[in-house]
Amino acid sequence: MKGWEVATFESIGDLPGPGTLRWTPVRRHFGIRAFGINAYTATEAGQDVVEEHTEEQLQHEELYVVVAGHARFTLDGEEVDAPAGSLVFLRDPAVKRAAVAIEPGTTVLALGGKPGEAYVPSAWESWFAATPKAQAGDAEGAIAEIESGFADHPEHPMLFYNLACFEALAGRSDNALEHLARSIEFGGDRFRGFAQGDEDLASIRDDPRFPDT
Repeated sequence: MKGWEVATFESIGDLPGPGTLRWTPVRRHFGIRAFGINAYTATEAGQDVVEEHTEEQLQHEELYVVVAGHARFTLDGEEVDAPAGSLVFLRDPAVKRAAVAIEPGTTVLALGGKPGEAYVPSAWESWFAATPKAQAGDAEGAIAEIESGFADHPEHPMLFYNLACFEALAGRSDNALEHLARSIEFGGDRFRGFAQGDEDLASIRDDPRFPDT
């Protein structure tokens, strides 16, 4: 095996994320374990290239590099113009951040990690990768993607919750109920609330073991 590898954004391909976000899983493609790195591309102006969020939970510093097109960032309510070649560094994890494309084909490369600690891949990568498989009817493929996330996050409530959803869609009722209970155990009653109206869990909702409000 060579000690290096070359790819393009096109050869890696992208997947749908929340809203209009398109995610190019750079870190997963190369198997990078030293730092977080992913890309986001908009096919149309106005689409997201960074979803609105903070890094308060993970305490990551983030650097966004506009590698193509033109983006407009909103940082704690302040708009920042970012044409191709711009580097936007967010030292403070509490800054609320988002960005949209001004031009079609805008691509933003995002790098991040927590200062002073070894990098651990984020759990959201697993459910980002699983969701399009589930939407395409491949519940078993979605389950496999979620299960891969437990190697780094053995008690992550959202992984258990999504696993339960995909298992319910695959007809694995007992497993779905067990993992739904684990999501509530590790994540609290907000996951009990999520479950009440989630159509992915419709097949197990009448089971007496299903959590009530």
